[in-house]
Amino acid sequence: MKKRLMLLLACIVSMMAVATAQEAVPQVIPALQSWKAKKGTLVMSQQGRIVLDESAPAELKDAAGLLAADLEEMFGYKYEVVQGKPSKNDVYITLSDKDKEHGNEAYRMTIDKQVKIAAPTVTGAFWGTRTLLQMMYNQPDGLQKGETLDYPEYRNRGFMLDVGRKFFTLDYLKKTVKTMAFYKMNLLQIHLNDNAFVEDFDNDWNKTYSAFRLESETFPGLTALDGSYSKDEFRDFQKMAMRYGITVVPEIDVPAHSLAFTQFNPTLAADKKEYGMDHLDLYKKEVYEFLDALFAEYLSGDDPVFVGPYVNIGTDEYDLNEGEQFRVFSNYYIDYITKFGKRPRIWGSLNMMKGKTEVDLTKCDVNAWNFGWMGADTVLKQGGTAINLCDQHLYIVPGVHSYYHDFLDIEWLYEKWKPNQMEQGNEWDKDNPRFLGVMFALWNDHAKNGISQQDAYYRTFPAMQVVSERLWKGNNSVNVPYKQFEALCNVMPEAPGVNVLARIDGTVNVTEPGKVVKLDGKTACSTEVAAAGYPYSVEFEIRADKEGQTRSAILFQDDYSKFLTNWGGTGKLAFERDGYVNVFHAYSLPAETWVKVRIEGDHESTSLYINDKLVERLDIIENDVYNKRWDRIDPFWYYQTLVFPLQQIGDEHIGFKGQVRNVVATGK
Repeated sequence: MKKRLMLLLACIVSMMAVATAQEAVPQVIPALQSWKAKKGTLVMSQQGRIVLDESAPAELKDAAGLLAADLEEMFGYKYEVVQGKPSKNDVYITLSDKDKEHGNEAYRMTIDKQVKIAAPTVTGAFWGTRTLLQMMYNQPDGLQKGETLDYPEYRNRGFMLDVGRKFFTLDYLKKTVKTMAFYKMNLLQIHLNDNAFVEDFDNDWNKTYSAFRLESETFPGLTALDGSYSKDEFRDFQKMAMRYGITVVPEIDVPAHSLAFTQFNPTLAADKKEYGMDHLDLYKKEVYEFLDALFAEYLSGDDPVFVGPYVNIGTDEYDLNEGEQFRVFSNYYIDYITKFGKRPRIWGSLNMMKGKTEVDLTKCDVNAWNFGWMGADTVLKQGGTAINLCDQHLYIVPGVHSYYHDFLDIEWLYEKWKPNQMEQGNEWDKDNPRFLGVMFALWNDHAKNGISQQDAYYRTFPAMQVVSERLWKGNNSVNVPYKQFEALCNVMPEAPGVNVLARIDGTVNVTEPGKVVKLDGKTACSTEVAAAGYPYSVEFEIRADKEGQTRSAILFQDDYSKFLTNWGGTGKLAFERDGYVNVFHAYSLPAETWVKVRIEGDHESTSLYINDKLVERLDIIENDVYNKRWDRIDPFWYYQTLVFPLQQIGDEHIGFKGQVRNVVATGK
């Protein structure tokens, strides 16, 4: 905590140096559009009230309830939600049309004898509560008095997550929503089906990994066995996201990227095998019947599984020889989705998929992902609505080093990127009412490459911070240089109750120094440290019992990972997460001997030290795969990383037998 406060203080001092003495601006992400400072500070009470008008709608009461829960989560403060007139030190939230000309996400916050948040809509008021939480976090000695009128520069501020090629748990999705909301992002696209590259699986489509992540009663057996969401879970998740100001856009990707469907029913695959088994046949009646039934399963009824106003139907990267029929297919499903009262969204592909059939872009929204396939400027010129999802700048593919980004170029995005441009020289009017905004994306092109959920988050969180800054505030680099913005990013929390990064400040004693934790294989104890995130060092002393060790016994664990002893009965140390098991083969733990173990980890490797000597480093493994289609050798990288689990020592059923002491975690 001391380290964080020192970094925070240094960050704020440097930030405020660029502002005038009269107008020191509170430091939040995204930055405020305006700030009028007043003299003095307001010290928030540890117990207080969130006051609403008597006429407050239920949605505003819910937003106030979320604020109360977050105040307790972040600061331990206890606030009750009441209705009536505000008093000194209250947080007063009200709806007002005063600032509606700035859009339905605007809000005005006044900090004086109390905090007042006024907004035209509940969404705007909710964004005001996120700003308040960040202000309180960054001003622990009291809120600077003043007033802000705040609103976004772009309407859609989004993120797309590929869960088709890598499963992400529902808990992870919920934490993603909370993180997005904390940074005022408002659109989450969930890419529900896809398949890996066939060359990564011996150029055999039948071996190639694919998945469809939703429960299906219409087509039993279609749903992936290694991770999926029930209809009720996914419906409730979307409703939860709405409470946080976020619209979820579910995507079923057709007619390419559809191997999950053709592996389920091979007759759906294109008869022209050269297209690839992941291509649905655009001419078969059975394909349309299948997709009609599948979409209807999630769009029909009084309480449909797809809750929000938008549904993405894919339409991307089909074989270029079928441009005409691709356009016919696109029109059919644009109209079909519309019949259910939803607004279709598609991937921009029509520049490449040429044909005489016109696709009416006024009936749908376009994810403009590549300038060659179909740029946003082209969509706008044809009367369509566009979202900039430029692959060159905004695609993350974890663990890939030869194309797109393993990490986005954060500094370039902050200083030079233009959200209303995909290719240099093709800028469009950012105020065009049909330009909706921007999304960035995380794709898991190379399935089964060892990347974990936490690895993915480690890449998306910094991208989230900078994209939210640019889409809400605009270009603020003249006022706040990148290094100062970066310093603020580094000390900001992920969101109330979210710590997927598992940051550790300095050195933390996970167990009481010198105290021995005795484990009998059916014993577990909780700690106050959930995990150690990159980069870290975790050190402990361990003594294994002579007999009765369980195979692959759990020594440490949390919601994501397990650290194991006696892997496979060999005495070796190992770890398991996301369905992957990685083993330190160079060492076996002896019995009845105290051994000092240290694990060091970063986003590329995990190292084992025994008695302060490096024994083995599990690094990135680069393999070669033969790409039959292009007759070349391609690289494939496998990751052996671990965010070290510390939430629980031992296990009630398959735990380690022996003793542990002096467990210490250090953040680097």
